[in-house]
Amino acid sequence: MASERDAAAVGSVLVNSKQDLTTRFRALFTLRNLGGPEAIKWISEAFADESALLKHELAYCLGQMQDERAIPILETVLKDTSQEPMVRHEAGEALGAIGNPKVLDLLKHHAEDPVIEVAETCQLAVRRLEWLMNGGNESVEKDLNPYFSVDPAPPALKKSVPELRVQLLDESLTLFERYRAMFALRNLGTEEAVLALGDGLQCSSALFRHEIGYVLGQIQHEASIPQLQAALEKVEENAMVRHECAEALGSIGKEACLQILERYKKDQERVVKESCEVALDMLEYENSSQFQYADGLLRLQGTQ
Repeated sequence: MASERDAAAVGSVLVNSKQDLTTRFRALFTLRNLGGPEAIKWISEAFADESALLKHELAYCLGQMQDERAIPILETVLKDTSQEPMVRHEAGEALGAIGNPKVLDLLKHHAEDPVIEVAETCQLAVRRLEWLMNGGNESVEKDLNPYFSVDPAPPALKKSVPELRVQLLDESLTLFERYRAMFALRNLGTEEAVLALGDGLQCSSALFRHEIGYVLGQIQHEASIPQLQAALEKVEENAMVRHECAEALGSIGKEACLQILERYKKDQERVVKESCEVALDMLEYENSSQFQYADGLLRLQGTQ
Protein backbone atom coordinates (compact mmCIF):
# COMPACT_ATOMS: atom_id res chain seq x y z
CA MET A 1 0.00 0.00 0.00
CA ALA A 2 1.25 3.49 -0.81
CA SER A 3 2.43 5.79 1.90
CA GLU A 4 0.21 8.36 3.58
CA ARG A 5 2.47 10.98 2.06
CA ASP A 6 1.74 9.74 -1.47
CA ALA A 7 -2.01 9.73 -0.78
CA ALA A 8 -1.86 13.21 0.73
CA ALA A 9 0.12 14.57 -2.23
CA VAL A 10 -2.39 13.20 -4.75
CA GLY A 11 -5.35 14.06 -2.50
CA SER A 12 -4.33 17.70 -2.36
CA VAL A 13 -4.58 17.79 -6.17
CA LEU A 14 -8.03 16.17 -6.07
CA VAL A 15 -9.50 18.72 -3.64
CA ASN A 16 -7.93 21.74 -5.34
CA SER A 17 -10.76 23.34 -7.33
CA LYS A 18 -8.22 25.57 -9.12
CA GLN A 19 -6.82 22.50 -10.88
CA ASP A 20 -8.44 21.55 -14.17
CA LEU A 21 -10.99 18.76 -13.95
CA THR A 22 -9.02 16.28 -16.05
CA THR A 23 -6.03 16.50 -13.69
CA ARG A 24 -8.34 16.02 -10.69
CA PHE A 25 -9.96 12.98 -12.34
CA ARG A 26 -6.57 11.39 -12.84
CA ALA A 27 -5.75 12.13 -9.19
CA LEU A 28 -9.02 10.50 -8.11
CA PHE A 29 -8.35 7.29 -10.01
CA THR A 30 -4.80 7.26 -8.64
CA LEU A 31 -6.24 7.40 -5.11
CA ARG A 32 -8.64 4.60 -5.96
CA ASN A 33 -5.67 2.46 -7.01
CA LEU A 34 -3.63 3.43 -3.93
CA GLY A 35 -6.45 2.48 -1.53
CA GLY A 36 -6.37 2.63 2.25
CA PRO A 37 -7.82 5.01 4.85
CA GLU A 38 -5.83 8.05 3.73
CA ALA A 39 -7.10 7.72 0.16
CA ILE A 40 -10.68 7.39 1.45
CA LYS A 41 -10.23 10.47 3.63
CA TRP A 42 -9.14 12.62 0.67
CA ILE A 43 -11.86 11.29 -1.63
CA SER A 44 -14.45 12.00 1.09
CA GLU A 45 -13.28 15.60 1.45
CA ALA A 46 -13.92 16.26 -2.24
CA PHE A 47 -17.69 15.81 -1.79
CA ALA A 48 -17.74 19.49 -0.84
CA ASP A 49 -16.97 20.35 -4.47
CA GLU A 50 -19.44 22.09 -6.79
CA SER A 51 -19.03 19.64 -9.70
CA ALA A 52 -21.75 16.96 -9.73
CA LEU A 53 -19.67 15.00 -12.23
CA LEU A 54 -16.66 14.89 -9.91
CA LYS A 55 -18.80 13.91 -6.91
CA HIS A 56 -20.48 11.16 -8.95
CA GLU A 57 -17.03 9.75 -9.76
CA LEU A 58 -15.93 10.04 -6.11
CA ALA A 59 -18.82 7.80 -5.08
CA TYR A 60 -18.13 5.41 -7.96
CA CYS A 61 -14.49 5.02 -6.91
CA LEU A 62 -15.39 4.43 -3.26
CA GLY A 63 -17.75 1.67 -4.33
CA GLN A 64 -15.15 0.05 -6.57
CA MET A 65 -12.61 0.11 -3.72
CA GLN A 66 -15.01 -2.03 -1.62
CA ASP A 67 -13.53 -0.71 1.62
CA GLU A 68 -16.08 -0.60 4.44
CA ARG A 69 -14.39 2.51 5.88
CA ALA A 70 -16.11 4.43 3.06
CA ILE A 71 -19.62 3.50 4.26
CA PRO A 72 -20.18 6.52 6.59
CA ILE A 73 -19.47 9.15 3.92
CA LEU A 74 -21.55 7.30 1.32
CA GLU A 75 -24.47 7.07 3.76
CA THR A 76 -24.19 10.81 4.38
CA VAL A 77 -24.22 11.58 0.64
CA LEU A 78 -27.17 9.28 -0.05
CA LYS A 79 -29.22 10.93 2.73
CA ASP A 80 -28.31 14.48 1.64
CA THR A 81 -31.22 15.67 -0.51
CA SER A 82 -29.30 18.84 -1.41
CA GLN A 83 -26.90 16.70 -3.44
CA GLU A 84 -27.67 16.19 -7.13
CA PRO A 85 -29.62 13.01 -7.97
CA MET A 86 -26.72 11.55 -9.96
CA VAL A 87 -24.44 11.93 -6.93
CA ARG A 88 -26.94 10.37 -4.51
CA HIS A 89 -27.61 7.57 -7.00
CA GLU A 90 -23.92 6.74 -7.22
CA ALA A 91 -23.59 6.74 -3.42
CA GLY A 92 -26.43 4.21 -3.21
CA GLU A 93 -24.82 2.06 -5.90
CA ALA A 94 -21.48 2.24 -4.09
CA LEU A 95 -23.05 1.02 -0.85
CA GLY A 96 -24.39 -1.98 -2.76
CA ALA A 97 -20.96 -2.56 -4.31
CA ILE A 98 -19.20 -2.63 -0.93
CA GLY A 99 -21.57 -5.44 -0.01
CA ASN A 100 -22.01 -5.05 3.76
CA PRO A 101 -25.58 -5.97 4.78
CA LYS A 102 -25.55 -3.39 7.59
CA VAL A 103 -26.64 -0.77 5.04
CA LEU A 104 -29.69 -2.80 3.98
CA ASP A 105 -32.20 -0.82 6.06
CA LEU A 106 -30.95 2.50 4.72
CA LEU A 107 -31.08 1.21 1.15
CA LYS A 108 -34.60 -0.16 1.66
CA HIS A 109 -35.66 3.25 2.97
CA HIS A 110 -34.29 5.02 -0.10
CA ALA A 111 -35.71 2.36 -2.41
CA GLU A 112 -38.84 4.51 -2.04
CA ASP A 113 -37.00 7.81 -2.48
CA PRO A 114 -39.01 10.50 -4.32
CA VAL A 115 -36.14 10.88 -6.79
CA ILE A 116 -36.70 7.99 -9.21
CA GLU A 117 -33.02 7.49 -10.13
CA VAL A 118 -32.12 7.21 -6.44
CA ALA A 119 -35.05 4.88 -5.71
CA GLU A 120 -34.22 2.54 -8.62
CA THR A 121 -30.54 2.48 -7.68
CA CYS A 122 -31.33 1.54 -4.09
CA GLN A 123 -33.76 -1.16 -5.25
CA LEU A 124 -30.89 -2.65 -7.27
CA ALA A 125 -28.47 -2.34 -4.35
CA VAL A 126 -30.93 -4.14 -2.05
CA ARG A 127 -31.28 -6.96 -4.58
CA ARG A 128 -27.49 -7.23 -4.92
CA LEU A 129 -27.03 -7.46 -1.15
CA GLU A 130 -29.81 -10.05 -0.89
CA TRP A 131 -28.16 -12.01 -3.72
CA LEU A 132 -24.87 -12.01 -1.78
CA MET A 133 -26.61 -12.95 1.48
CA ASN A 134 -28.35 -15.86 -0.29
CA GLY A 135 -25.10 -17.40 -1.42
CA GLY A 136 -24.25 -15.31 -4.49
CA ASN A 137 -20.56 -15.73 -5.19
CA GLU A 138 -18.81 -12.45 -5.86
CA SER A 139 -15.52 -14.11 -6.84
CA VAL A 140 -17.31 -16.19 -9.51
CA GLU A 141 -18.99 -12.99 -10.72
CA LYS A 142 -15.59 -11.31 -11.05
CA ASP A 143 -14.16 -14.32 -12.90
CA LEU A 144 -16.87 -13.88 -15.54
CA ASN A 145 -16.17 -10.15 -15.84
CA PRO A 146 -13.23 -9.22 -18.11
CA TYR A 147 -13.43 -5.60 -16.90
CA PHE A 148 -12.82 -6.29 -13.18
CA SER A 149 -15.53 -3.82 -12.14
CA VAL A 150 -17.91 -4.32 -9.23
CA ASP A 151 -21.31 -4.26 -10.91
CA PRO A 152 -24.82 -3.52 -9.55
CA ALA A 153 -25.97 -7.02 -10.56
CA PRO A 154 -24.29 -10.33 -11.46
CA PRO A 155 -24.42 -11.39 -15.12
CA ALA A 156 -27.29 -13.63 -16.23
CA LEU A 157 -26.48 -17.29 -16.65
CA LYS A 158 -25.35 -18.11 -20.14
CA LYS A 159 -27.94 -17.45 -22.84
CA SER A 160 -27.81 -16.51 -26.50
CA VAL A 161 -27.63 -12.84 -27.54
CA PRO A 162 -31.24 -12.83 -28.84
CA GLU A 163 -32.48 -14.29 -25.52
CA LEU A 164 -30.45 -11.79 -23.51
CA ARG A 165 -31.73 -8.94 -25.69
CA VAL A 166 -35.32 -9.94 -24.95
CA GLN A 167 -34.55 -9.99 -21.22
CA LEU A 168 -32.72 -6.64 -21.45
CA LEU A 169 -35.60 -4.84 -23.14
CA ASP A 170 -38.52 -6.44 -21.26
CA GLU A 171 -39.82 -3.60 -19.09
CA SER A 172 -42.17 -5.96 -17.25
CA LEU A 173 -39.12 -7.55 -15.55
CA THR A 174 -37.36 -6.07 -12.52
CA LEU A 175 -34.38 -3.81 -13.20
CA PHE A 176 -32.19 -6.38 -11.43
CA GLU A 177 -33.09 -9.09 -13.98
CA ARG A 178 -32.62 -6.69 -16.87
CA TYR A 179 -29.25 -5.56 -15.48
CA ARG A 180 -28.22 -9.22 -15.31
CA ALA A 181 -28.87 -9.47 -19.06
CA MET A 182 -26.99 -6.21 -19.58
CA PHE A 183 -23.84 -7.47 -17.86
CA ALA A 184 -24.01 -10.84 -19.59
CA LEU A 185 -24.14 -9.04 -22.96
CA ARG A 186 -21.29 -6.79 -21.88
CA ASN A 187 -19.16 -9.80 -20.92
CA LEU A 188 -19.77 -11.34 -24.37
CA GLY A 189 -18.59 -8.11 -26.01
CA THR A 190 -19.35 -9.18 -29.59
CA GLU A 191 -20.72 -6.76 -32.18
CA GLU A 192 -24.09 -8.52 -31.95
CA ALA A 193 -24.10 -8.05 -28.16
CA VAL A 194 -23.05 -4.39 -28.50
CA LEU A 195 -25.89 -3.65 -30.92
CA ALA A 196 -28.37 -5.36 -28.57
CA LEU A 197 -27.11 -3.20 -25.71
CA GLY A 198 -27.43 -0.07 -27.82
CA ASP A 199 -31.14 -0.80 -28.22
CA GLY A 200 -31.40 -0.32 -24.45
CA LEU A 201 -30.80 3.41 -24.96
CA GLN A 202 -34.47 3.62 -26.03
CA CYS A 203 -35.85 2.17 -22.76
CA SER A 204 -37.94 4.27 -20.37
CA SER A 205 -35.69 4.34 -17.26
CA ALA A 206 -33.01 7.06 -17.32
CA LEU A 207 -31.00 5.04 -14.79
CA PHE A 208 -31.11 2.04 -17.12
CA ARG A 209 -30.08 4.13 -20.15
CA HIS A 210 -27.21 5.63 -18.14
CA GLU A 211 -25.94 2.15 -17.25
CA ILE A 212 -26.13 1.11 -20.91
CA GLY A 213 -23.84 4.05 -21.71
CA TYR A 214 -21.44 2.94 -18.98
CA VAL A 215 -21.15 -0.66 -20.22
CA LEU A 216 -20.73 0.45 -23.84
CA GLY A 217 -17.81 2.57 -22.63
CA GLN A 218 -16.30 -0.49 -20.97
CA ILE A 219 -16.58 -2.58 -24.15
CA GLN A 220 -15.04 0.16 -26.37
CA HIS A 221 -16.56 -1.24 -29.57
CA GLU A 222 -16.93 1.06 -32.59
CA ALA A 223 -20.34 -0.42 -33.42
CA SER A 224 -21.87 1.54 -30.52
CA ILE A 225 -20.70 4.98 -31.72
CA PRO A 226 -23.89 5.90 -33.68
CA GLN A 227 -26.21 5.06 -30.76
CA LEU A 228 -24.00 6.84 -28.21
CA GLN A 229 -23.80 9.86 -30.50
CA ALA A 230 -27.60 9.95 -30.91
CA ALA A 231 -28.10 9.89 -27.12
CA LEU A 232 -25.53 12.64 -26.53
CA GLU A 233 -27.06 14.83 -29.24
CA LYS A 234 -30.56 14.53 -27.77
CA VAL A 235 -30.74 17.72 -25.72
CA GLU A 236 -33.97 16.64 -24.00
CA GLU A 237 -32.27 13.45 -22.76
CA ASN A 238 -31.49 13.17 -19.04
CA ALA A 239 -28.06 14.75 -18.39
CA MET A 240 -27.02 11.64 -16.46
CA VAL A 241 -27.46 9.59 -19.64
CA ARG A 242 -25.76 12.13 -21.93
CA HIS A 243 -22.79 12.37 -19.55
CA GLU A 244 -22.27 8.60 -19.57
CA CYS A 245 -22.54 8.44 -23.36
CA ALA A 246 -19.94 11.21 -23.68
CA GLU A 247 -17.52 9.33 -21.43
CA ALA A 248 -18.16 6.13 -23.39
CA LEU A 249 -17.19 7.91 -26.63
CA GLY A 250 -13.98 9.07 -24.95
CA SER A 251 -13.19 5.48 -23.95
CA ILE A 252 -13.77 4.18 -27.49
CA GLY A 253 -11.20 6.73 -28.60
CA LYS A 254 -11.76 6.87 -32.38
CA GLU A 255 -11.49 9.93 -34.64
CA ALA A 256 -15.28 9.99 -35.06
CA CYS A 257 -15.62 10.20 -31.26
CA LEU A 258 -13.21 13.15 -31.13
CA GLN A 259 -15.33 15.13 -33.59
CA ILE A 260 -18.55 14.42 -31.65
CA LEU A 261 -17.03 15.37 -28.28
CA GLU A 262 -15.50 18.57 -29.66
CA ARG A 263 -19.01 19.67 -30.66
CA TYR A 264 -20.42 19.19 -27.16
CA LYS A 265 -17.57 20.41 -24.94
CA LYS A 266 -19.38 23.72 -24.51
CA ASP A 267 -22.81 22.15 -23.84
CA GLN A 268 -25.31 24.15 -21.77
CA GLU A 269 -25.54 21.30 -19.23
CA ARG A 270 -22.54 21.57 -16.94
CA VAL A 271 -22.30 17.82 -16.32
CA VAL A 272 -22.33 17.14 -20.08
CA LYS A 273 -19.76 19.85 -20.80
CA GLU A 274 -17.46 18.52 -18.07
CA SER A 275 -17.97 14.93 -19.23
CA CYS A 276 -16.85 15.93 -22.72
CA GLU A 277 -13.71 17.57 -21.25
CA VAL A 278 -12.90 14.41 -19.32
CA ALA A 279 -13.80 12.22 -22.31
CA LEU A 280 -11.44 14.17 -24.57
CA ASP A 281 -8.66 13.59 -22.03
CA MET A 282 -9.51 9.86 -21.96
CA LEU A 283 -9.52 9.81 -25.76
CA GLU A 284 -6.07 11.42 -25.80
CA TYR A 285 -4.87 8.77 -23.34
CA GLU A 286 -6.37 5.92 -25.43
CA ASN A 287 -4.39 7.18 -28.45
CA SER A 288 -1.12 7.87 -26.61
CA SER A 289 1.83 5.88 -25.34
CA GLN A 290 1.02 6.80 -21.73
CA PHE A 291 1.45 3.82 -19.43
CA GLN A 292 -1.61 4.52 -17.31
CA TYR A 293 -4.56 6.89 -17.00
CA ALA A 294 -4.35 7.03 -13.17
CA ASP A 295 -1.02 8.84 -13.30
CA GLY A 296 -1.39 11.26 -10.38
CA LEU A 297 1.85 10.18 -8.69
CA LEU A 298 3.83 10.25 -11.95
CA ARG A 299 2.60 13.78 -12.62
CA LEU A 300 3.67 14.90 -9.16
CA GLN A 301 7.08 13.35 -9.70
CA GLY A 302 7.38 15.28 -12.95
CA THR A 303 7.88 12.18 -15.07
CA GLN A 304 4.79 12.58 -17.20
